[in-house]
Parts: sequence; structure tokens; C-alpha cells
Amino acid sequence: ATGALSLHLVTGNKAKVEAGVLVAERWILARLRDRRMFSLGELNEAIAELLERLNTRRFKKLPGHRRALFESLDRPAMQPLPARPYEYAEWKQVRVNIDYHVDIDRHYYSVPYQLLKQQLDARITARTVELLHKGRRVASHPRSRRSGHTTAPEHMPSAHRAYAEWTPQRLVRWAAQNGPFTAALIQRILATRVHPQQGFRSCLGIMRLGQRYGNKRLEAACRRALALGAHAYKNVEAILKNGLDRKPLPPATPEPPKIEHHNLRGPDYYH
Repeated sequence: ATGALSLHLVTGNKAKVEAGVLVAERWILARLRDRRMFSLGELNEAIAELLERLNTRRFKKLPGHRRALFESLDRPAMQPLPARPYEYAEWKQVRVNIDYHVDIDRHYYSVPYQLLKQQLDARITARTVELLHKGRRVASHPRSRRSGHTTAPEHMPSAHRAYAEWTPQRLVRWAAQNGPFTAALIQRILATRVHPQQGFRSCLGIMRLGQRYGNKRLEAACRRALALGAHAYKNVEAILKNGLDRKPLPPATPEPPKIEHHNLRGPDYYH
């Protein structure tokens, strides 16, 4: 009821607003305090009736009433509501990595490859991630809560000529200088990505581990990661950090014998 009073009340000072609340309490709430309502619709109907009487009640010291003031002062100045409700957004600065993706909460979103190593502004809402360069929006993606990549094909360079110094083939050749197991792990990581460039960040991180722990230890760690099926940077880092590369590999687990029986339908039966 209070919110439906003439809007001119809120354009004044605090005392006038509080006076409007007091008027609503006296002329609407007080009159309804002893009435029993059995539905929300019934309550709203009773409030609407008293509110209309209040808004058309003549002023004592001024000409007219609240309804007339609203129609003459407030309604002409009112603006339409926005087409969409307000959406809360957070802002942060991000830098474009070598794979032309930016990191937002452990998910990687693509931007045009021409913006490599540039600093962007990210506008993050519950539904979207917008990326701006010098105030101009350069990319927009649906927000994902999972770790991984979101890549727009139009953001990828033609044949990746813009940074041809980094290609999957060159990464594998570089890893092969460290050892065959390092090269095999790098190749496996690139092969499991929809776009090989999505694995560049992980591959480069693995190669940098050789500078910290030495090439021999990195080769042993990659061998262990391949044997365990752990094809990620964090797996190789954990192996080196815990010294597991210096321990013998666990024995390979033999595959269980296949069971052939006419009562076993197999997965193809349900396709």
C-alpha cells in the first residue's frame, strides 16, 4: 500500500517520506487490523479499495488530492521499465595467453587471436562472459561452471599463421629432445583436445617443469604419467613434487579374461 502512494512523496526529504508511511499505516493498515482475510487476493482487494479512497481524499491545506498530483507531476516524468531485469556483473582484468584464451574461474574462453598477450576487461555475470579491449567488446560466451575450454571457430587464425612458431608438430619435436616419453605425453595431450591449441598451455607448463626438476626427472615423470593414464600438467607436477619419478613403476594390471555366455547381452544390446 505504501509503495502505491503518490510518487511525489519520495522526491522530498526523509521526513516527508516517513510521513507518507505513517499515513498508509493509519488509513490502510489500521483499518484492516481487525479483519480476517482468507487469501492473498482478498487482502489485496481490500488494500486497493482503501488505497483508492486515500489517494482521492482531498488535502486540507492544498488544492486537489494525491491522485491529481501524481497525474500532473509524476506520471509525465516516468520512464518505461528496462526490457530486461538488472543483471549483477563482476569485472576483472585478464591477459590473453598464447592459446588466445583467457582464464575465468578455471575455464578458458577464446578471443580473437590478434589479441595475444593483450590485457582485457572481463564482465562476468551468472550467464555470460563478455571480454572487452579498450572499451570495445571483442568476445562473448555463455558462462561455464566446469573446467575446460570454450572456443569460437572465428577466433582461430587461418592455419595459425599468426603464431606459426607454436604448432602441435613443433611442440612434439621440442618435447622429443627431452625424451620419447615426454614427446608421447605431449602428443597424447594434443590429440585429446577438440582444437590442439587448447593443449598448448598444459604442454608448455610440462616443458617448463624440466627447468625446475631437470630433464631426466621430467622424462621419468612423463613415463609414469603415461603408464597411469594421467595426461595432465597437474599430474606430472604432482609426480615430480612427491618424488614418484624416482620410484619403480607399478606392475601392469592384466586385463581380466572375457566372459562369454549366452545370458550376457553386452552393451550393444541396448543401443
